[in-house]
Amino acid sequence: MNYFDTSLEELHQKLVSKEMTVTELVKDTLDQIESDQKELNAYVTVDRDGALAQAKAIDEKGINADNLWAGIPVAVKDNIVTKDLKTTAASKMLENFTPIYDANVVEKLKANDVVIIGKTNMDEFAMGGSTETSFFGATKNPWDHTKVPGGSSGGSATTVSAGEVLASLGSDTGGSIRQPASFTGIVGVKPTYGRVSRYGLIAFGSSLDQIGPLTRSVRDNAALLNIIAGKDDRDMTSSDQPVDNFAAKIGQDLTGMKVALPKEYLGEGIDADVKKSVLDAAEIFKKLGATVDEVSLPHSKYGVAAYYIIGSSEASSNLQRFDGIRYGYRAEDVKSLEDVYVKTRSEGFGDEVKRRIMLGTYSLSAGFFDAYFKKAAQVRTLLINDFKEIFKEHDFIIGPTAPTPAFKLGAETADPTTMYMNDILTIPLNLAGLPAMSLPAGFSDGMPIGLQIIAKPFDEETMYQAGSAFEDATDFHKEVPGQGGQN
Repeated sequence: MNYFDTSLEELHQKLVSKEMTVTELVKDTLDQIESDQKELNAYVTVDRDGALAQAKAIDEKGINADNLWAGIPVAVKDNIVTKDLKTTAASKMLENFTPIYDANVVEKLKANDVVIIGKTNMDEFAMGGSTETSFFGATKNPWDHTKVPGGSSGGSATTVSAGEVLASLGSDTGGSIRQPASFTGIVGVKPTYGRVSRYGLIAFGSSLDQIGPLTRSVRDNAALLNIIAGKDDRDMTSSDQPVDNFAAKIGQDLTGMKVALPKEYLGEGIDADVKKSVLDAAEIFKKLGATVDEVSLPHSKYGVAAYYIIGSSEASSNLQRFDGIRYGYRAEDVKSLEDVYVKTRSEGFGDEVKRRIMLGTYSLSAGFFDAYFKKAAQVRTLLINDFKEIFKEHDFIIGPTAPTPAFKLGAETADPTTMYMNDILTIPLNLAGLPAMSLPAGFSDGMPIGLQIIAKPFDEETMYQAGSAFEDATDFHKEVPGQGGQN
């Protein structure tokens, strides 16, 4: 099975017409994944037996001609719980954890006869921007095996970019879907906060986390979001906003639309090729009938600092449950209850997770709460107001997804601050809860560059409309990696 040479619609028709069975498709997909796994390390767990059992059941039932995703293999990030299938969050702490229930998004995939092919590698507990903090080793970028695929959803991005599956699910707390999508040349979407249930997502930052799809095309992305979005009473932050057809505006022209381009998104620290790609994209939107205005997000420069205080504080609280008592890793040779806690957490968590727990605990402590956490929350409100002002006059915002293309493996692991700054362009959208997409918009020395499209809250339809129009006007999405850097 070569996913580069087929679309979701074409594959669906083959399954409906029985030119191909789901079992044949799943076997081909598994073989491709397993042949790449040693080099790419995109998966923590490949569920051969479970996927084939799902495929057999779907073949026996038959494909619903109205359901595009029926029988299609999809990968799931390993911090989204899956019943009877190991879910590790790429941590020693959960190395052998097997959940007893499915996340809401997994329930929805299964209800639509989507085949769960396996669980993808990631930064430990989603804390990282390169998929190098995983307990199970780093994932490599399909475009160049000496470079990172981004993070924390690096495995989910890599498996789509490498042509192993048509789609995957990731989670995005500060750019963890969009940045790896940018680095690997695919489409990644963080929906509006509350659009997709977080029930069954292992929490990092509860006010920031959001599950979203990674795909090869904008249309496929909208089609997958149609499945996983919606109200869930088990998630108190889940929105009751109606879920319409996210692809409803795809194909409509952009004539008369107003596009905002923040000057801060093209300032110091932005790679020259990245800046050129975004300015070229602005010209394409003009040719498509839109007007592009320079605007300002004056408080965006404080986004990274605010995010790492808020996110780490929430992580400090969320990760208290991993204590060696109820489930997960438990240290041996302990002599007291305090020993259990200290040794389990010291041995079970990696350095980056410990760093964020310490930062968050410090920020929440009695002497520093007002100076740090409260101040960060106030900055968050200022950022939200900046976006509200822009959206009074504009339909959507464009800018780079990441300041640079993918960097070398190991290049930034020793410098956490530099690694954190890679998310400077994506973090504000999580703080504001806005929907945002990364899609291919250029190349630099053979490595993909992503364009970010940002829409108003719960206006994913306009985001997909703009993304699809840009995709149809360009050929960047048609390029595929020559594995290992032969691009």
